[in-house]
Amino acid sequence: MQEPTITPELIEAHGLKPDEYDRILEIMGREPTFTELGIFSAMWNEHCSYKSSKKWLRTLPTKGPQVICGPGENAGVVDIGDGLACVFKMESHNHPSYIEPYQGAATGVGGILRDVFTMGARPMAAMNALSFGRPDHPKTRQLVHGVVEGIGGYGNCFGVPTVGGEVRFHRSYDGNCLVNAFAAGIAEADKIFYSAASGVGRPVVYLGAKTGRDGVGGATMASAEFDETIEEKRPTVQVGDPFTEKRLMEATLELMQTGAVISIQDMGAAGLTCSAVEMGDKGGLGIRLDLDAVPQREAGMTAYEMMLSESQERMLMVLDPDKEDAARAVFEKWDLDFAVVGETIAEDRFLIVHGEETKADLPLSTLASSAPEYDRPWEVTAPSEPYTGRPNIEPIEGLRALVGSANYCARDWVIRQYDTQVGADTVTLPGLDSGLVRVHGTDKALAFTADVTPRYVVADPAEGGKQAVAEAYRNLVSRGARPLAVTDNLNFGNPEKPAIMGQLVGAIEGIGEACRALDMPVVSGNVSLYNETDGAGILPTPTIGAVGLLERLGNRIDGHAAEGMIALLLGVEGSHLGRSALLAEALGQEVGTPPPVDLEAERIHGEFLLANAAYVTACTDISDGGLALAAFQLAEAGGVGVTLDVEGLPALFGEDQGRYLLAVTFDAAEALMVEAGQSDVPLTMVGQFGGKTITLGGDSAPMADLSKLYRSQFARLLG
Repeated sequence: MQEPTITPELIEAHGLKPDEYDRILEIMGREPTFTELGIFSAMWNEHCSYKSSKKWLRTLPTKGPQVICGPGENAGVVDIGDGLACVFKMESHNHPSYIEPYQGAATGVGGILRDVFTMGARPMAAMNALSFGRPDHPKTRQLVHGVVEGIGGYGNCFGVPTVGGEVRFHRSYDGNCLVNAFAAGIAEADKIFYSAASGVGRPVVYLGAKTGRDGVGGATMASAEFDETIEEKRPTVQVGDPFTEKRLMEATLELMQTGAVISIQDMGAAGLTCSAVEMGDKGGLGIRLDLDAVPQREAGMTAYEMMLSESQERMLMVLDPDKEDAARAVFEKWDLDFAVVGETIAEDRFLIVHGEETKADLPLSTLASSAPEYDRPWEVTAPSEPYTGRPNIEPIEGLRALVGSANYCARDWVIRQYDTQVGADTVTLPGLDSGLVRVHGTDKALAFTADVTPRYVVADPAEGGKQAVAEAYRNLVSRGARPLAVTDNLNFGNPEKPAIMGQLVGAIEGIGEACRALDMPVVSGNVSLYNETDGAGILPTPTIGAVGLLERLGNRIDGHAAEGMIALLLGVEGSHLGRSALLAEALGQEVGTPPPVDLEAERIHGEFLLANAAYVTACTDISDGGLALAAFQLAEAGGVGVTLDVEGLPALFGEDQGRYLLAVTFDAAEALMVEAGQSDVPLTMVGQFGGKTITLGGDSAPMADLSKLYRSQFARLLG
């Protein structure tokens, strides 16, 4: 087949700037072949190379006594004691999910699960963080249905419980939804598998499903803005098969027991290209691939298509040649492809042969670690004016606006489509704060949460970045779990715009500051840029996925508020209404500055709660919607009413940080007040749980009425 002529239009279609193409010519000393152009395009795009963010990502804290493996591998690894480790990561599948919602979301789940079991861990939990446009936008309902069904369809069939996450709606996501997928697994701490190839002349082995034309160019597409040509991008979305992935996991974990694996890498973005290059580059080796040996499900595939296909359920491995027969037997037993497709070589070369022709011959190190790195111009986000208004709304009507909104009503319709119990280790169902899952066969448990408040980040990126980490910290602590580490998923618009780049820089600075203060290093993550449609960007959305540890499951906080229990506020009285949910949902105003984050107070309050968890029956952190929404949700989950004795909208709906609402018995309240006095921690009795109404500063409503609205609204709006 005649390869296309390299033209400026073809270079642009591959997402390469003219100066980047000039750099390719300088590296090679000649014009690239079509296949070589595709390889450079895949490895140098934003999605694979992080060329706009690497400089800033290096500033994040990534080390700690609990960290076994930080960023740079398929997933991060933290020590959870007793010879066990938690392996976890969060990644975006935003562009594919907007183009083809079901398969885009499903393959996002499949990819993040492979990242976990590629490192030798059996997946134990999944989460997702989803951002959609306005509920009444003509495309939103289709996107919500497709994405939720795709996540449920893949995760349920694979057999991993979905235990938490978040769903938000805002006009900025009308043309570009966000689908961030999280997975965590458990491995033996001394049996983690890495991707760096080692040893010259060792077989490079292709594992799993056959290669097709689905997903060709997917990584490049994920590094571009959307425009009127969006429908033409549909073929770049992969197609997933969760049953094949389940077999692939079992085969991979069994293969790892044979001692045959030298290194292993998931075939994710940019498929065979990225997996081979990363293995070679990390090991300081070259790779030679013979594409005639690649298992193919379509006839007549070109070298370009095979190298850039993102067909799912595939892995690449460097094998101990003495154990090839044992390794092959494992994959044949699971009815999966096992093919030696190349070898490691000493030279710094990425050599691709197809049909006895050399289709690519590149210096391998230039494709990964020597990819372009930019220090893009950026500008500090202009400070917002503080909010000084006085909302003219009664407290109950404010609460009704929140619980009846798409953003703050219950997610029952979504949760019912996920298998939350498979594996029988899920301790708490998705809902308030964080999900809790038992570490199988032990008395330990892990808590998982995903958090960010984009309306804070757009107003003050650094403060918003800090708040995302702080809220994740609180959501773990409110379950009685000690925070361990985070994975970040940084979703932003076009970094070539200084204002957008400034948002990214500010958010990373805030995240880094909070992670250092709260001892939550960043061990993995993903950057998703160019989330724009026709020049309009999303709200900056740096999602923080966090993991916490309960040494003993019996120390968890997962009870319910009950009749007669005391409501205690840990932290200061609310006062900050700027950028609040009340303004956004009840009054349609996104104004003011976000609440400042006092990281020292966050830590002190969190440590106090963990030290006194035995006194606490139920707990939730106070964030969006302030004390009023927290009290409603805690009472509603317990099937009781609640009376709050505080007055004024700022005290009820202010979103001041570092706060928790506790439901405790009278005796426990007395004991906690004594402990708080000795620790100099602000702890105040703000009301009582019980009855059949909710009373906010003298304004009351039947709890049943608000509960009905809260539980039915999501299905009514979007179901």
